[in-house]
Amino acid sequence: MPMVPFLDQPVMLHSSRNPGECTMTPEQCAYKTRYWVYWYEADHRYALPTVAFFMVAIILFAIAHVVSQVSPTRVKASSIWLRPLAFLRYLSYKMWRIAGWNSQSLGVFLLGGAGLIFFFAMTLGPRPYYWPNTREISYGNSPPIATRAGFLALGCMPFLIVLGAKANPITAITGISHEKLNVWHNWVAWAMFVLALVHTFPFIVYHIWKGDLVKQWNDEGIWVTGVVAIIAQAWLTFFSISWIRNRYYEFFKATHYFMAIVFVIFFFLHCDFRMSSWDYFIATGVLYTLCWLYAQCRTWFEHGVRHKATLVAESDYTMKITIKTQMHWAPGQHIFLRFLTCGVHALTAHPFTVCSVPQTNGENELVFYVRQRGGLTARLMGLAKKTPGAQVPVLMDGPYGGFSEGRLEEFDKSLVICGGAGAGLALSLIEEFVRCSNFRQGKEMRVILATRDPGMKAWYTHALEDLATRQSWQKSVPGLSIRIHETFSATPALAPTTDNKVFEVEEGTASKSVHSKESESLVYEIFNVQFFSGRPNLPLAVQNISENAGSSIGTVVCGPASMTHDVSSAASEAQSHILSGKPGFAKELWLHRENFS
Repeated sequence: MPMVPFLDQPVMLHSSRNPGECTMTPEQCAYKTRYWVYWYEADHRYALPTVAFFMVAIILFAIAHVVSQVSPTRVKASSIWLRPLAFLRYLSYKMWRIAGWNSQSLGVFLLGGAGLIFFFAMTLGPRPYYWPNTREISYGNSPPIATRAGFLALGCMPFLIVLGAKANPITAITGISHEKLNVWHNWVAWAMFVLALVHTFPFIVYHIWKGDLVKQWNDEGIWVTGVVAIIAQAWLTFFSISWIRNRYYEFFKATHYFMAIVFVIFFFLHCDFRMSSWDYFIATGVLYTLCWLYAQCRTWFEHGVRHKATLVAESDYTMKITIKTQMHWAPGQHIFLRFLTCGVHALTAHPFTVCSVPQTNGENELVFYVRQRGGLTARLMGLAKKTPGAQVPVLMDGPYGGFSEGRLEEFDKSLVICGGAGAGLALSLIEEFVRCSNFRQGKEMRVILATRDPGMKAWYTHALEDLATRQSWQKSVPGLSIRIHETFSATPALAPTTDNKVFEVEEGTASKSVHSKESESLVYEIFNVQFFSGRPNLPLAVQNISENAGSSIGTVVCGPASMTHDVSSAASEAQSHILSGKPGFAKELWLHRENFS
């Protein structure tokens, strides 16, 4: 009875590379030991080049990140720097909207295309796909195409796992936040799954031809481990499709880690220490363990278990979460919160963008404005409505993300566009702008907020009032303007116009609310707040702020997919104008798309 089920005995770290004496003709022996089909070197021929392919991509992005960090300011301000940068930003911002779905950017498609060419070439390029076996002559029981596809998939595994971690070395050396790497976690998973299928079916075809498929299943544990692994892999891959994941997010979160463990265990058993296959599991285990331990240490030892979240329902759709802490963070960053309540939801952490900034004196206060959806947020909203000011124990992991090119105030002019609960992100950027107003003369920030929540006006006014109090600000903030567009009315959407106004609405749709409270009127005066009905013309807003000759423009968007698409399209068009040297246009326009709210 074997000590370890499904594994050959004795269990070793590496299997032998000695093929034994070839009993075939010299020509046949030479045929089966050629460079691209020699089974005993397949891991070196396919798994190692896969690792090299990923490492080259990571190193190139790491070099670009280092160069951008160490280059002098005068170099970054020159056209020699800004023109190539505009081209790269065009690739990053250009996307398409298809049937209510945002595609990835052109740059992502190009990089993904390089990966597609690599895997197609490595899988389909070498010949033969099957050994020319006969009933009398056998070159081997593993079809060459199945062998190479299996080792190509194995080479993907360390990167697949690391790309899915919040704290990971790829983010550390490239400066690309984990949520932006998540698309590669998803795409590498698809590549690995397709390679696993290409690995599986040739064995079925071969053993059907040989007539021993049932015997192989009954006698060889490697078939059982392979089937379980590919079923778990299919579960993980298909449930990660965005519309499925978003609709059943809580179920996805609850099952994803379990199925990932099942996949890794049975994939490990399936590899059965063939050549260096287990080395990839060791590398994966070490890397992921370090990522996981780093996140856990931050949660338990840096932030601790003492924190409590205060829940307040600001409107029927929006909830305010407040946590007093000694943590420091930057505007635009997000934190993963694990609420130690709400049953099974205590097992998962959810990302929320911080809507406040650290204070220079006293204890800091993390503020999150969260829109009620399903699952956890619905449970928390129910608790907030039932017991206003309820306090819930919470664990924190973060902060993560933020702006890759410094603070927004480093640009001459900035445009912040938010929708729904994403409006909370604008609060932290507004507060940072107010705090720096005395030191950064001539700066300008335009904020556009769109909401379908009738209660937003009240809670946002209150949030701005608290902001002014914290910053001890009682006069109008120079260079700041806030436009809140209420889209829940029946007012038709705004049509594009060529008028040189920054914000366009249908004539006569500006809200004429009568502010009964003196404090409310003061808030509107301090922050230059205006209300409008109908959707804002976002492309026109980006175009207008871009028509400032020689200025640097920083843009942030956080909201629905359609909003992100409109702003990204306008930003990509702006890069075209910068490349062509359009007169009277900004010298650079940077865009940050915030995924969380």
